[in-house]
Amino acid sequence: MGVKVRGLEQVQARMDALIGDIQGRKAVRGVQSAMFVVGAEAASKTPRDTATLVNSQFRELSFIGTRLIGRVGFSANYAAYVHDAAGKLKGQPRANGRGDYWNPHGEPEFLKKAVEEKRDQVVEIIRKELGL
Repeated sequence: MGVKVRGLEQVQARMDALIGDIQGRKAVRGVQSAMFVVGAEAASKTPRDTATLVNSQFRELSFIGTRLIGRVGFSANYAAYVHDAAGKLKGQPRANGRGDYWNPHGEPEFLKKAVEEKRDQVVEIIRKELGL
């Protein structure tokens, strides 16, 4: 005895639309929000002398195959050197007389620390955005 099933095509179409919506809009919005949170935290920890470094921050969103990749970084040519500096001079006066090294809020590895500190918030943002 056979059973007739109606509406299977509509269910399939709605599932495809839902998956497309999650992959398209929701995932992009979640990653953008997460990058904004990490970028704001990194900016608060970035050392400032002339503000060139903090003003060179960028956020980039790209698709590689089916992967959605968000990047936050600094484009100043010396950003990697400042990020990876040991921080031994923190709190000591600068030779040029413009305040102290790394003060008032700068920290070595400012981008890495921002990601580590905001990890739980980033996970929550993405979870909320995807509706999981």
